[in-house]
Amino acid sequence: MFVRMYTGEDGESHFEEFEPTMAPPTRAVLQAATGISFSRAQPGHFMDWHNAPRRQYVIVLRGLFEIGIGDGTARRLGPGDVLLAEDLTGRGHTTRTVGSEPRISATVPLA
Repeated sequence: MFVRMYTGEDGESHFEEFEPTMAPPTRAVLQAATGISFSRAQPGHFMDWHNAPRRQYVIVLRGLFEIGIGDGTARRLGPGDVLLAEDLTGRGHTTRTVGSEPRISATVPLA
């Protein structure tokens, strides 16, 4: 699943599912990135309201995390899910590692 999180006109974060733009036959269009980092969060780890520090992809490799937004909606992302974080302004979102195993993710900042 590909999910985009962005700041709306109301200053709140919103979700939308998307499909990456594909070049024939099956490869996504190359996007400029500045690097990659890996992170681990233990079950129960919680980050209160914050914004994405920059436009970035977060790719879940193992475990589950839940993202909460201002209207009370929460999305769970697990292995293989990709988040495009673009909520750079406004109230932002919360994150929580859920389940019984650590969440390991790769973050790719976009140029």
